[in-house]
Amino acid sequence: MTTPSNPMPQQIRVEHVIDHEYRVRIDSGDETVISAFIVDPQVLTELGFAPGNEDRIVEHTAAFLAEHQPVIDFPQLVYLDEVAAAYDDYPGNLHHALK
Repeated sequence: MTTPSNPMPQQIRVEHVIDHEYRVRIDSGDETVISAFIVDPQVLTELGFAPGNEDRIVEHTAAFLAEHQPVIDFPQLVYLDEVAAAYDDYPGNLHHALK
């Protein structure tokens, strides 16, 4: 028996809310999820990124998570350090996507 893959999101919209906080709306088929993504500048530094590309990092992180879990299961608050802790391939994937 095969496991169905997660459908790719049809649209990811990133909206800056306040410093280092973003509202992300993910539309995937008939499901829409809104999550808050928190970007700690220290975590960016630990991941090897300089400040300034937070919106691209958030967008890629949302797409990365959608590849690994159904969007309906996204938490309401997403912290980059928790994503990095949960997925060993996240930092490398992020660097590859944003180089």
